[in-house]
Amino acid sequence: MEVWFLLLLGIITYLMVQRSVAQITKTPVWLLWLVLMTPALLWTAWTAINGQNVRPPQALMIGPLIICPILYWILFQKGRRPELTGKQAELTTPESPSVTHPVAEPVPVRPIEASEETQLRNCFPWSVYYLQNIDYRPQAIICRGQLRAEASAAYETIKENVETQFGDRFLVMFQEGLNGKPFFVLVPNTELAKYQYRNSEKLTRPGLALLLLLATLLTTTLIGALEVAGIQPEQLQAKPALFWQGLPYALAFMTILGLHELGHYFTAKRNKIRVTLPYFIPMPFFLGTFGAFIQMRSPLPNRKALFDISIAGPIAGFVATLPLLFWGLTQSTVVPLPEQSGLLNSQSITVLNPKYSILLALIAKLVLGSQLTIKSAIDLHPVAFAGLLGLVVTALNLMPVGQLDGGRIIHAMFGQRNAIVIGQIARLLLLLLCLVQPGFFLWAIILLFIPLVNEPALNDITELDNKRDILGIVTMAVLVLIVLPLPNVFARFLGM
Repeated sequence: MEVWFLLLLGIITYLMVQRSVAQITKTPVWLLWLVLMTPALLWTAWTAINGQNVRPPQALMIGPLIICPILYWILFQKGRRPELTGKQAELTTPESPSVTHPVAEPVPVRPIEASEETQLRNCFPWSVYYLQNIDYRPQAIICRGQLRAEASAAYETIKENVETQFGDRFLVMFQEGLNGKPFFVLVPNTELAKYQYRNSEKLTRPGLALLLLLATLLTTTLIGALEVAGIQPEQLQAKPALFWQGLPYALAFMTILGLHELGHYFTAKRNKIRVTLPYFIPMPFFLGTFGAFIQMRSPLPNRKALFDISIAGPIAGFVATLPLLFWGLTQSTVVPLPEQSGLLNSQSITVLNPKYSILLALIAKLVLGSQLTIKSAIDLHPVAFAGLLGLVVTALNLMPVGQLDGGRIIHAMFGQRNAIVIGQIARLLLLLLCLVQPGFFLWAIILLFIPLVNEPALNDITELDNKRDILGIVTMAVLVLIVLPLPNVFARFLGM
């Protein structure tokens, strides 16, 4: 299991490094990847040589966490391409792996003729947005000034004026400036014909989506039989019918993942965003799947749409998880607490110490009552194990970092600049959490590779209403309840 997990981590890391920094540094991707993977490789080698029961020395645990990020930063900066520094960086954002937005190709000429500048200036009424400076770039026109009206009304007014004067030549974006002053960006819509073709073609492939769904059902059932139900490969070969013992896990886990993506899908459709059907990713090891994804084929109009689409998935997945977890716990068995147990422990994959999560401890105590004591653990039923993974998936998606759902939620709530700061803090806090929750360490490493910047909405200035802000805070509270261990004082109060 450790080898497969390390391989999976290596693949994810390489893809993230390649996607996020390959275009902005000359340092070889493989070298950056090797530096980032060094801590995991060292710890895996130590475990392979000395066994699971021998803890690595503190220097080996902490040293690579300090040295490798510093070395990574030095190598990254040493090879940094100068053409992507300075003001040009304002328009450079990494593209999301699961969301595709229209991005204009650089054009070798000025976006508008000199004679059209008066028309452009007339698009900015002084009482709405007092235009002070127009900065012409080959790839965009940046209009800076002072906002004098409500942000949403200003964007709609200027967008309508630009469309009246220039038709569909530009995508109008309203962005957050480094000095705190919002500015407009007019991006030449050089891909208009391509997107008009996309509007006329079939957006998604139901046949492919169904094929991936069935393939993922097979791989998750296989993993459910081998890893969750504990059937040995020799037993499975001798009696193939044992394969179906993995079906309860497969159906429960895929229901959680599927409803998560359908939450994104239907909310995107409600916001008139062109979006594909969910595509599952089958994988014949680890959990049996690497999740599912959708692709959005049109830009997000504002931060409200960004928030609604981002939060709908975790809410749908969480709501699906709770009844499955409750029912699965009623079918689970209380066992003596082993030496190796935890929230994400591969050595005892179905044996859970519920005190490793506040939310899990509360749910387990509610379901199992006095059966749980201070020396008790839970041998999870396959459905309960799928529910546990549902909570873990929800927590990982809610991490307020970059292109994860939580990162987009924080972006919508606080703006992109603040979201970057919050994402960096979240990375460090999760690393500190690993001191008491070692099972989250690999996920903390993965978060280090996720870019902190995600795709902005066209109107990235207008703030959310109070209801959305409260809902966002509640989801972050759920994240905290999942990832933090139950404090001892509360454990004693609950008799756990």
